[in-house]
Amino acid sequence: MPDRDSVPAADLPEGTVRRVGDWAVGNRGPGPDGDDRYFAVSRVCRHQLADLSEGTVDADGCLVCPWHQSRYDVRTGEMVEGPRGFLGYHGPTPLYTQLVRLVGSLARLRVRRATRRGDDVVLD
Repeated sequence: MPDRDSVPAADLPEGTVRRVGDWAVGNRGPGPDGDDRYFAVSRVCRHQLADLSEGTVDADGCLVCPWHQSRYDVRTGEMVEGPRGFLGYHGPTPLYTQLVRLVGSLARLRVRRATRRGDDVVLD
């Protein structure tokens, strides 16, 4: 039985994200060095506080916010692409997006190491 700082690896197929306490834990697929498949970042989006554990992982291995598609580098916690909308609007907001991205680059997500141990992915 996994503890509160772990999740069964079977629940994290490539491209998925799950909630583990205050963390969004996911599987970005094999990285260039093959050992950075799993990640853990703080769950709150820097844009409008969406729960990132409900997000997805894109083809580049970035965590994508479920509300306005802000993209985060899960290795650094930096927002690499700003939101595509505000509140209920889901469209272009160029100046606002640049401002949010600047804030997101300064107020990065917290990053925690996640590794596979046996049948579980454990947060170190």
